[in-house]
Amino acid sequence: MLLTLSCLTRTAVACVSPGGAFVSLYAPNDRGRRSSPQPQRAEIEPSMKPRPINLLLVALLLGSLARLVAAESKPNVLLILSDDHSYPHVGCYGNTDIMTPNLDRFAAEGMRFDRAYVTCPQCVPSRASIFTGRSPVAIAMSRFSAPLPREIKTYPEALRAAGWFTGVAGRMYHMDGANVNVAESQTVFDHHKLVTFPDRLNYVKTGNGSEVGLAQFREFLDLKPASKPFFLQLCSNDPHRPLNTQGPGKHDPLKIKLPAHYPDTHLVREDFARYYDEIAHFDVFFGEVMAELEKRGLAANTLVAFMGDNGASQFRGKGTLYEFGIHVPLLVRWPGKLKPGSATAELISGEDLAPTFLAAAGLPVPPEMTGQSFAKLLRGEPFAGRRFVFAERGAHGTNLPGNSADFDLGRVVVSKTHKLIYNALGALPYWPVDFSRDAFWQELVQKHEAGKLDAKFTQLYFSKPRPMFELYNLEKDPDEFNNLAGTKDAANLERELKATLQEWMILQRDFLPLPVPARRVGSRSEK
Repeated sequence: MLLTLSCLTRTAVACVSPGGAFVSLYAPNDRGRRSSPQPQRAEIEPSMKPRPINLLLVALLLGSLARLVAAESKPNVLLILSDDHSYPHVGCYGNTDIMTPNLDRFAAEGMRFDRAYVTCPQCVPSRASIFTGRSPVAIAMSRFSAPLPREIKTYPEALRAAGWFTGVAGRMYHMDGANVNVAESQTVFDHHKLVTFPDRLNYVKTGNGSEVGLAQFREFLDLKPASKPFFLQLCSNDPHRPLNTQGPGKHDPLKIKLPAHYPDTHLVREDFARYYDEIAHFDVFFGEVMAELEKRGLAANTLVAFMGDNGASQFRGKGTLYEFGIHVPLLVRWPGKLKPGSATAELISGEDLAPTFLAAAGLPVPPEMTGQSFAKLLRGEPFAGRRFVFAERGAHGTNLPGNSADFDLGRVVVSKTHKLIYNALGALPYWPVDFSRDAFWQELVQKHEAGKLDAKFTQLYFSKPRPMFELYNLEKDPDEFNNLAGTKDAANLERELKATLQEWMILQRDFLPLPVPARRVGSRSEK
């Protein structure tokens, strides 16, 4: 018998009836999920005579259908990263000044995370944790220019081994080191084959700009075999400096609300408005990516996560361990699994994404991953969350150390209510990452040198030395103005958080001096 199948939709499942006719058992509902099976009786003409069934053809067809169903049961995973983007700067977080309609709609379709933290306020170490499910310290990625060691495995490699088509696209993924224009480094990289990501994934392309990123996203989907689920990390340039892209509309510098730790000058307002413009530009790109998923019929079976790779290049942001440096937006949509419009205040670390994606894909989590899966939280199942998250700060860029912009050493532990920052190099003066030459910062430097800057901002940005320890009550002091370290009332809490950080540093094989030093031993007579 000759069987023909004119069209196989993404969610349709077909079988052969006893009479040899194809019968559809499942039809898609309005969200692309399967409804309950409704068997239908095949109509067979009375005049039809039994014919021999081509068993080989039937077997091939059923094999193809089985592979289609298997691919359908394995979720696609799409991680979209904005670049230098702090937590409060999306409309769905209650920010009424910023224009992010696509992200806001996405949040309404998924889960909003209110306490998501990265493991470092810099892109390279932070993204290394996202890829590996481990801290930058443990995997030798605290130096900004370091390549990810070949022996350190990433979760996309586990997905690829299990049948996923995997890739990275858009802005540079930052895992193959920084050796540009340094002949001494290039020689080492070439000799030791330190560039590894083209070997780890099926698709590795980079490029700047939303148009390039969207084109690569489409190319990746075109290359994906129909029988395979996919994983892609898609990266944007926005809102990384320079702030020169334009969104769908400009934010009025005079109307936006400045954070409490921002000096209120005209130049500061103009810069902050441009930062918002960049985020609005990213929002358009994000909407185009979501539309492409819908157009291709992939949205219903794709777990999509959006996250900032680290905090904004703004005051007390990127390069610092304050909230604007490590507290980032995180939104997740997983149709059919996750309750739309939900939100959580659970502590989430950037190293938690890797085990979460593996668990969502039905794969085991490697024991070396220290991140904690929150897949149960997404499914609405009982979930024992974190008590603490940790982050580190190391070298930034490729310059020699001269101030805290190029080089700093710090660690932080964040609980559900408090934060302890350990500044190992507090003697180095603070200097901002990526905007020290901008006019708005230079104006503040001039005011400080002339004694005309408000005392609060002089203390925040020009105090020397910086305190070795900073302790903040994030519930009562979310702007991190009142340092409780060294105070009598907070002594017990400070001791507990130092002990918690000490444990983490020991287990991570951290190279910094521990925050609780050994007690000095006196003379023999005092022993």
